[in-house]
Amino acid sequence: MSQTVKKAIIPAAGLGTRFLPATKAMPKEMLPIVDKPAIQYIVEEAVSSGIEDIIIVTGKGKRAIEDHFDSAFELEANLQEKEKYDLLEKVKESSKVEIHYIRQKEPLGLGHAVWCARKFIGNEPFAVLLGDDIVESEKPCLKQLIEQYEVTQSSLIGVKTVPDEEAYRYGIVDFTNQDGKLFEVNQLVEKPAPGTAPSNLAIMGRYILTPQIFSFLDRKERGAGGEIQLTDAIQGLSEHQQVFAYDFDGVRYDIGDKIGFIKTIIEFGLKNPELREELEIYLREIVEKPHTI
Repeated sequence: MSQTVKKAIIPAAGLGTRFLPATKAMPKEMLPIVDKPAIQYIVEEAVSSGIEDIIIVTGKGKRAIEDHFDSAFELEANLQEKEKYDLLEKVKESSKVEIHYIRQKEPLGLGHAVWCARKFIGNEPFAVLLGDDIVESEKPCLKQLIEQYEVTQSSLIGVKTVPDEEAYRYGIVDFTNQDGKLFEVNQLVEKPAPGTAPSNLAIMGRYILTPQIFSFLDRKERGAGGEIQLTDAIQGLSEHQQVFAYDFDGVRYDIGDKIGFIKTIIEFGLKNPELREELEIYLREIVEKPHTI
């Protein structure tokens, strides 16, 4: 009997060390992309893909995430009184979703964060969305994967084709057969040495997984960095049941490091009708102005 994907895990327990000191007191996931926290883009993708229950795996110092997705009665009343209805609707939007929370008590890696949500997932297929990747597409990225799952009834990894010279930065899919944008996974190669990547298909932070993945995460085997890696568990799963990779449509923005974060803010700013004209003028001035170091 086929099952549909209605639950999603969003891991948000990382320390955000690449963005220190900003993330000393603020979760990395709450850093704004123009005027919206990064994690809200991820939640909105999940909801627009048909996900009904979301569990966010948090850690110490992440209460701001829970507060953001809660109702803010005083703020809403203030905006209502001042007739700032557009802002009121934006504020309410983030509290309309049914979100659950669980803490990862030790920073033991992405695989461990997913394992922490096992009781919430139960015996159902589920999605995992990583907060370092924002995807803009006509059809939500996760919805594309869910539609593929409904056909294959197998675990799926979201991938994008990257240039040869960038493959060493990613987990890469070594595949056997290809059917359009769908690939049968042979093995997963984590950050291959330059020039050794088996393909250009890079893992991009979106997954549909069957509940059997937990039997591999249960082993708590340490991988790269001494952490429990999700990629290792998927590799183990692929040796027992078919795993697919899907080259989804859309533009992926990497906000996991400073330069990617800055580029994303600029691009999203240029997409904002209120900011575009003034920002374009400013960027031209910056380019034309001589700079000294």
